[in-house]
Amino acid sequence: MKGSVFFRKRVVRAILYIGLTALALYTLMPLLFLLLNSFKGQAEIIRNPLAPPQNFTLEYLIRAYQEIHFPKALGYTVLITLFSLAFIVLFSSLCGWAITRHKSRASTVIYLVFVAAMLIPFQAVMYPLMNLMDRVGLKNIPGLIVMYTGFGLSLSIFLYSGFFKSVPRAIEEAGFIDGANIFQTFFLLVFPLVKSTTVTVLILNGMWIWNDYLLPYLTLGTSESRTLVLELFYAKMTAGQFGNPWELIFPAVLISVLPMVIVFLCLQKYFVKGVSEGAIKS
Repeated sequence: MKGSVFFRKRVVRAILYIGLTALALYTLMPLLFLLLNSFKGQAEIIRNPLAPPQNFTLEYLIRAYQEIHFPKALGYTVLITLFSLAFIVLFSSLCGWAITRHKSRASTVIYLVFVAAMLIPFQAVMYPLMNLMDRVGLKNIPGLIVMYTGFGLSLSIFLYSGFFKSVPRAIEEAGFIDGANIFQTFFLLVFPLVKSTTVTVLILNGMWIWNDYLLPYLTLGTSESRTLVLELFYAKMTAGQFGNPWELIFPAVLISVLPMVIVFLCLQKYFVKGVSEGAIKS
């Protein structure tokens, strides 16, 4: 009897491992497809896009690096992403803490407004927002950072407020007793306890901001201050007047997304922990 139960468990575990392995391979297929075709010429890609490259060369990566003005575009993208993330983390953590610690009808309404804002698609406010930003002279990189900060607050406040519920009030009271002011209590005692949620906020918003096309296109347009995604779009439009320049598209996409893939792989354990804790405790 025990032997049959043990055998059944091993079979179930083997099936589970096989299923998860197949799911992982299926998930990684687009990245593998991108890698294979980033080292091929146009004819080779069209002939057999699933085959490995016949001659391994960095020629196409170098060309893509030059065509999308990678150093300049990377600088603008990093600048926009870092400042947007800094403001999102600062404002959403403070707001989430205040909403959690000061329970009142007003704080509940504010929380529900932020949560409801997640349901409003960007396309619904796209044209009025662009018209407003144009009138106040903010159709530029600072204006783009302001808009990313505003759009990123809703989900971030939702995650932070859910996690702050698990932080004991005794920690804050001890800080006040020792003479710390409200900012010292938050930044020195409370904020370090929500590291996993902060990493989650950084990854979710960072991937969105890094890969976003529509908002930078509407804000920056054809200016010289282009993000990586915008440079990729214009390079494709310039080179692809008579077709799709696959030998440019694949390597350009690879070097554009590679930085965020590396960041995500380094921080994924905090990401999973932060999402589960913040969502469950909400």
